[in-house]
Amino acid sequence: MLPRRPFGNTGIDVSILGLGTVKLGRDQGVKYPNDFAIPDDQQAAQLIDMARQQGINLIDTAPAYGTSETRLGQLLKGQREAWVICSKVGEEFEQGKSFFDFTPEHTRFSVERSLKRLRTEMIDIVLVHSDGNDETIIRDYGTLEMLADLKAEGKIRAFGMSTKTVEGGLLAAEKSDAVMVTWNLLYDRELPVIDYCLAQHKGILIKKALASGHATLATGEDPVQKTFQMLFQHPGVSSAIIGTINPAHLRDNVDKAVRAAAPGNRK
Repeated sequence: MLPRRPFGNTGIDVSILGLGTVKLGRDQGVKYPNDFAIPDDQQAAQLIDMARQQGINLIDTAPAYGTSETRLGQLLKGQREAWVICSKVGEEFEQGKSFFDFTPEHTRFSVERSLKRLRTEMIDIVLVHSDGNDETIIRDYGTLEMLADLKAEGKIRAFGMSTKTVEGGLLAAEKSDAVMVTWNLLYDRELPVIDYCLAQHKGILIKKALASGHATLATGEDPVQKTFQMLFQHPGVSSAIIGTINPAHLRDNVDKAVRAAAPGNRK
């Protein structure tokens, strides 16, 4: 069974693999190596059921993922307690294009809309979906402060930021519960953020662990196994979000993550 780790000091435990759901709601403006078809409701339900049976309890979505949130509201009906839901604020996706709004007013609107779409009274984790200007967002917009207010109101359990810079990641960790960073075989520049979060008992989610699927195209040593070995040897990593709609890939990812996180492989 897939192991779980504490999500910083939030009191939330997450499976070391989380299920990313971009492909449940959006097929425009994505950077995957192969084309794909958005699964129908039956296929999506089977995928989520398989993930749950394999021990995954973390599911990642966002307003920018098209219809993902709305679909999950239906797909998770009757099993809400089995899932840790992570969603986001800041980025919107309409008519094939993204735009950003980090104002406190839009942040509150976005969270309350997500609550309705997801058919839940509380979202476990909400992250700011950065446009790359991490420090400006944190210092000038009041986005994290609004998320802190929403946490105090009981609408979210934990909050943080999906960052794109080391400086932004460190600042976000200082001012919130968690950070989502990029780490894969070709990119490790944000490792200082993970080290800092470990020391400060903050949650860490990994995005683009397989370089949006491009890492799986490499030859030689199994890149997925090698990636998971690298990620899960680090005790600061709470979970890696892997987006897949392929049941065989999902099962294979879980098997490799279990092997990588075995006690003999930890630092």
